Amino acid sequence: MDARNSDSGESSAPPLANWTSVTDDRPGIPQLFPSVPALHEAASYLAETTSIFTRCFPDISLRPVYEDPDGQEMLAFVSGEARATAVNRSVSPSASISSLSESVDTRFDAPVVQGGITRSSSGNSSQSSNVLVQSNNTNQNGVSIFQGLIERVRRTVRGSADDIGWLQRASDLPPVEDGTERFTEILDDIRHGLHGLPNTMVYLLVPGLFSNHGPLYFVNTKTSFSKMGLTCHIAKIHSEASVEKNAKEIKDYIEEIYWGSRKQILLLGHSKGGVDAAASLSMYWDELKDKVAGLALAQSPYGGSPIASDILRAGQLGDYVNIRKLMEILICKVIKGDMQALEDLTYEKRKDFLRKHPLPSELPVVSFHTEASISPAVLATLSRVAHAELPMFSPLSAGQPTTLPVVIPLGAAMAACAQLLQIRYGEKSDGLVTCRDAEVPGSIVVRPKRKLDHAWMVYSSLNDDPSEADASQVCEALLTLLVEVGQQKRHEIAKKDE
Repeated sequence: MDARNSDSGESSAPPLANWTSVTDDRPGIPQLFPSVPALHEAASYLAETTSIFTRCFPDISLRPVYEDPDGQEMLAFVSGEARATAVNRSVSPSASISSLSESVDTRFDAPVVQGGITRSSSGNSSQSSNVLVQSNNTNQNGVSIFQGLIERVRRTVRGSADDIGWLQRASDLPPVEDGTERFTEILDDIRHGLHGLPNTMVYLLVPGLFSNHGPLYFVNTKTSFSKMGLTCHIAKIHSEASVEKNAKEIKDYIEEIYWGSRKQILLLGHSKGGVDAAASLSMYWDELKDKVAGLALAQSPYGGSPIASDILRAGQLGDYVNIRKLMEILICKVIKGDMQALEDLTYEKRKDFLRKHPLPSELPVVSFHTEASISPAVLATLSRVAHAELPMFSPLSAGQPTTLPVVIPLGAAMAACAQLLQIRYGEKSDGLVTCRDAEVPGSIVVRPKRKLDHAWMVYSSLNDDPSEADASQVCEALLTLLVEVGQQKRHEIAKKDE
């Protein structure tokens, strides 16, 4: 090398000797091959890639490179503790391995992404060693990014595990009372033709999320009540609106019905409809307490929903696939709803709302929840959600429009969700709402043993078992139980007043 350089008139120093004076335009990347741009770019890319990998392992770093007596380059790996003791000491060519592993050249601080390989060759002993340097700044930022990724993974894995059942763990909330046995007795009487609902009240059914897109939502129950001579209404609210907006609309419904009939109202809300109805009574109780006789919540996420929370919770790995954005497109653009409707069902929003607007203690409340079946037979279950009218054909319709049921496999979808919640959280659910989150503090709780999914309460199935009660009979039994609870509560209040 010396002879070659002498012939060309160049310095005897190797090309890498000039890196300290010529630097890359990217901070922290030295000019490794200033005279050969292609090689320089390749070396810079290698340095960047090395930095990314070394940032993922902050406790291990590359240490000084030196030559052993046989002329072989040696590279030492040291832990973070050993690296912390390095104080830029000089290293001579005759130094031992232990002393070389503690020396470091700290003249360059690499940025977050780029890493640099620094080499020097000069007369003094400190410049004669070739040193691979990783800056403290890179290390700290690398640790921060890596820890951020780990935190996202942790949040994703934990999900709603710490939130499910929070109502039952709250010491300041009243306990629930099991009314399953009495409910079963009432349901058996109804199936034998014994009905106990009085016609001195009006029954208001409040539908849940996406009910505007299912024309048969609660229709069978309303028809059944009308056949018994009972006044029954289905609240025409925008199911994809926020809880507070629907609460105001339900309040207006109650007042309109009361002033038109002079009868008290019993409310039965399904899914989000129960949350909306409860919010209306909580926010406007002073105006409604003389007009409402009680509230029944069927499969309602009163404490919150793990499905809504897991979709919308910030900081999860799902952020990378824009799950929230997809839900915004579905709710806001496709079905013209409000994203707040789903956000209001998250645990965070429910906790905040219930702290501000608890249900009044004098209100009679019944809460009902079920567990969905996850057996293979559910895959064949089809739910009737609408009717399709066909053109009139005289041989088929006899002058009347022909209607065909519109069916979808809601049961299979609910079974899949229920199995997911069971595997991930170990929680029983109806497919959308866990059993523990559906129990309203201070209420009479109904926990039937029969496997029923979330959609069964409002959409009839094509293969319903005739030996079992249908959805309208279950709703009737819940409201009958609510009437009894209201009578008992009024009796207890009267005794206290005496």
